[in-house]
Amino acid sequence: MADWFLSLKPVDPVEMIGLWKGTGFPSGHPLDGVLENLRWFGKRFHPDMRADALLFQWHPERLVAIDPRFVPLGLAIRLAPFGRTAFARGLFSHLQKAFRARGTTAALEIRTVGQTSSAAMVYDEQPIIDHFRLVNAETLAGMMCVRDDERRLFLKLTKIDA
Repeated sequence: MADWFLSLKPVDPVEMIGLWKGTGFPSGHPLDGVLENLRWFGKRFHPDMRADALLFQWHPERLVAIDPRFVPLGLAIRLAPFGRTAFARGLFSHLQKAFRARGTTAALEIRTVGQTSSAAMVYDEQPIIDHFRLVNAETLAGMMCVRDDERRLFLKLTKIDA
């Protein structure tokens, strides 16, 4: 997956402004399928180069931005099998109000990975950088990198007309 991702063309942060629907690419990462089980919707990128890093579907017509600082990352990775259960999905739906972001939670920047500079989303309160590459005009590939962890989580973002 990493070789495929690195072969893609770079994307400029300005091209990412808007609402994006996300899905994971199974790659053997412990968190594969967890976000989808918890009704992850995707990401929203704002013109000021700020981002809602984690958008979840709360109701059919309502998205909720969750503040990633409330997610104990190491624990979430260790408990990933639980995160793929129906019980976890129900529990998370009840906790969303408490975890709601009070503003944007990440910044869009240009970062270099694999000798190519491209858009990246740098989380404010977590040691995470999501690197992005262009699949086509309406689709991005993402590679989540956690500091001091060699494993990569891959995702696809599809542009939504909002």
